[in-house]
Amino acid sequence: MEKPSISLIQDLKNQTGAGMMDCKNALVECGNDIAKATDLLRKKGIARAESKMGRDTGEGLIESYIHFGSRLGVLVEVRSETDFTSRTPEFKQLAHDIAMQIAATEPRWVSRNEVPKEEIAHEIEIYKEEAKQSGKPEKILDKIAEGKLEKFYKDNCLLEQPFLKNAEITVEDFIKENISKFRENILIKRFVRFKIED
Repeated sequence: MEKPSISLIQDLKNQTGAGMMDCKNALVECGNDIAKATDLLRKKGIARAESKMGRDTGEGLIESYIHFGSRLGVLVEVRSETDFTSRTPEFKQLAHDIAMQIAATEPRWVSRNEVPKEEIAHEIEIYKEEAKQSGKPEKILDKIAEGKLEKFYKDNCLLEQPFLKNAEITVEDFIKENISKFRENILIKRFVRFKIED
């Protein structure tokens, strides 16, 4: 097998943010196929990120985004483990990307864990009634409601939404990729979205 060239390793590093040796090893493992190597590094990075996700996040920053025309604005609190990380331009850019995501997609909660139980029960009741009214058999109403509830989470929970800058991944995947890159836990703590209605 031909060794990966320095330029190929550099291209992979630029795409993934992984270290040079990690990129070289991934290319060797994937036969110099940059797409496969990117997928491999993302999978490894997400696995590594998940091991850091329980760690304490005592630092961070509050980022703002005001949309053109000043009729829509967002404040978001993004936490990190150290102020060293939260003061970097890369971390500020991450927080800014999240603020823009919130401005564009109008999530109501950060994650599905925050959705009130009454809200979930109400949605399930509506989905079942819709399905019943459209003539679906009683025995599959729960399954239909479950499927619609998953879509409800994707629409309303920030972490489950497709990421604005790369719709192939979710916001949660984007955060995990950055946890892997920064080598410390990152948490979206809370946000507020303001809009002047017509």
